[in-house]
Amino acid sequence: MKIQAIYEKDPWLEPYRGAIEARHGRILADKAKLAPEGSLIGSVNNHLYYGLHRDGDGWVLREWAPNATRIYLIGEFNNWKRTQAYALSPLSGGNWELRLPSFFLHHGELYKLWIEWPGGGAERLPAYVTRVVQDPETKVFCAQVWNPAEPYVWKSAKPARHDNPFIYECHIGMSSEEEKVSSFNEFRTSVLPRVDALGYNVLQIMALQEHPYYGSFGYQVSNLFALSSRFGTPEEFKALVDDAHSRGISVIMDIVHSHMVKNEAEGLGCFDGRDDLYFYKGAQGHHPAWDSRCFDYGKDEVKYLLLSNCKFWMEEYHLDGFRFDGVTSMLYWDHGLGRDFGDYSLYFNEGVDENAVSYLALANMLIHEMDPTAITIAEDMSGMAGLAAPFEAGGVGFDFRMAMGIADHWIKWIKERPDEQWSVGEMWWELTNKRPDENTISYAECHDQALVGDKTIIFRLMDKEMYYSMSRDSSNLIVDRGMALHKMIRLLTLSTCGGGYLNFMGNEFGHPEWIDFPRQGNGWSFKYARRQWSLADNGSLRYACLREFDSQMVHYFKEHGILAAEPVQLYLDEGRQVLVLRRQNSIFAFNFNPGASYGDFRFHAPDGEYELEFSSDEERFGGFSRLQARERHCTVNGELSLYLPCRCALVLNKL
Repeated sequence: MKIQAIYEKDPWLEPYRGAIEARHGRILADKAKLAPEGSLIGSVNNHLYYGLHRDGDGWVLREWAPNATRIYLIGEFNNWKRTQAYALSPLSGGNWELRLPSFFLHHGELYKLWIEWPGGGAERLPAYVTRVVQDPETKVFCAQVWNPAEPYVWKSAKPARHDNPFIYECHIGMSSEEEKVSSFNEFRTSVLPRVDALGYNVLQIMALQEHPYYGSFGYQVSNLFALSSRFGTPEEFKALVDDAHSRGISVIMDIVHSHMVKNEAEGLGCFDGRDDLYFYKGAQGHHPAWDSRCFDYGKDEVKYLLLSNCKFWMEEYHLDGFRFDGVTSMLYWDHGLGRDFGDYSLYFNEGVDENAVSYLALANMLIHEMDPTAITIAEDMSGMAGLAAPFEAGGVGFDFRMAMGIADHWIKWIKERPDEQWSVGEMWWELTNKRPDENTISYAECHDQALVGDKTIIFRLMDKEMYYSMSRDSSNLIVDRGMALHKMIRLLTLSTCGGGYLNFMGNEFGHPEWIDFPRQGNGWSFKYARRQWSLADNGSLRYACLREFDSQMVHYFKEHGILAAEPVQLYLDEGRQVLVLRRQNSIFAFNFNPGASYGDFRFHAPDGEYELEFSSDEERFGGFSRLQARERHCTVNGELSLYLPCRCALVLNKL
């Protein structure tokens, strides 16, 4: 069956048909150049060639450094001296190689490269290094020989594809309640069971690639192939992935290919004396807002580097996909800074870095060639048409794009208007406004809204009252309002989402305050870089109610396959602030009015009998139990009649 092109589905794209087809042709040409045999899997293997590897009875180390004049391997095994026995030999194409007997290097030993170039020389870490550790005293990073005597043995098969992912976004280091950097093992034993119990089926892990500054949240990467050693060993991470798979939970990672630290000692800056080995020349190679380096996506060596990086993480750690960070920054020469992207022409003009578009399309091809069930998500705020459309239709090939505007609008509505002025029509428009040919991941808030300088939804709704009135025995109107709206905001976001839903670790129970990693400004404190699970575990506090509601919500949507169908509006009344929608056989009724409850509220619905599955007003969810549990309703003359309490959401299922 012929796949309909994106400009055939969307008449507004017809004027750009030529640009879309030209882009498609460029991507195919790039693929033919990189993979002349046709298969990207067979052609993208830089991670198997470069770096340090066992080779038969010995070791082989290879590096690409075309500007280098000499390269030495230095480390604990030779007292960090540059000796001829550890000198790499030049090969063709700017490649260097060193072969050593097995007894020259041992598991756990530290090493670096010393690279010389015309007019200079310095210590460097290999570009394809897979293990990097930091000295706790000096803070210096070193590569580490990693060759454990007993390699990890995988036990569980990958889960089947989740067409409608329920994503639990998390950060390993801040996942403990203790004021410290947590570990893979601690997360596996203490947090993963929570994720499983809540019903989420995809774990999205941040900060896995090594990064010198812990407080960067993992977005200032220095070593693309190195699992961050501050959280544990590769084997411990594999055990975490394996355990998740045994529970039917897929694991994806935040992969950062949008930029890289400018550090030279840890990263790829001035690697062999050249400023533009992996990065664009001149000003284009420097990100003006992030103070980092920008990859030259037009260079074949860079495409091979980044594509091999995708393949490495999937092969080595059995990952089920990626959320690509900073895609907007990649797509545009000006990184999308200061733009509102209100015109389709901005997606197809000279302001687009077509090299980056091509790389992203090839990455999606490779990932899905390796695993057709893999999940790829683009973090893009520009709304580039076709980004999450199939390549065959003229798109770039992502499975999903982040619906970033939804969280922004929730914050805007909470900040700028009292809830008696909230427009349910505006909510419906903003929460359902997406391209019909592209799937999205919706969320009320992710980690971005929890960082210092911002506020989570629960903190905006309650502020200081959270410190004094979260006991289930207390009475506080501000907390009552915050509890009600927190549940309604999440349920409406989920019930209108475009294919998938995301929640950040701890926000399901209204984690208080912000996230602030240890830094000089806070005395290097871990107080705000942790998760206080005990708040939700304490049944006498209202946090437990919010967690219970989140779990009920996710389990219900999964078990009934709600997200497999598009949301349909049944009723919208701006004056009364009521919105009713249907999805599959379920009806979701929202009354955002802060004071008016409606008896015998009627609206048109498909004929049949409906049962109240749950409501946000149940006592177990911190509500006032104004509705009768499991109450049944039948349509009369095509209408349903309900009692709609104020600030309440109802979920009904057709029997």
